[in-house]
Amino acid sequence: MAVTASELRRNVYQLLDEVLTTGAPLEIERGGQTLYIIPGHFGSKVDRLESHPGAFAGDPEDFVHLDWSGEWEPES
Repeated sequence: MAVTASELRRNVYQLLDEVLTTGAPLEIERGGQTLYIIPGHFGSKVDRLESHPGAFAGDPEDFVHLDWSGEWEPES
C-alpha cells in the first residue's frame, strides 16, 4: 500500500496497525522518494501460509500407486 506523508500523518495509528496485522510493508511517498515501514518480525513462512480448502489432504504415498494407464493415450 502506498500513501502520502499527509495521509500517514492523518491515519498513523490505523496504518501502523495494518502493517502489524498484515505484515505487508507500507510505502510512503515524499518528495519523489519512497520510504517503507515494515514490521520488525515477519513470523515464519508456515505462519503466513494461506488455506486451500479444495486441495488434496492425504498421504502422498497414495499418489505413487495411482494407475493412470486407462486414461493415458500415446501421442501420434
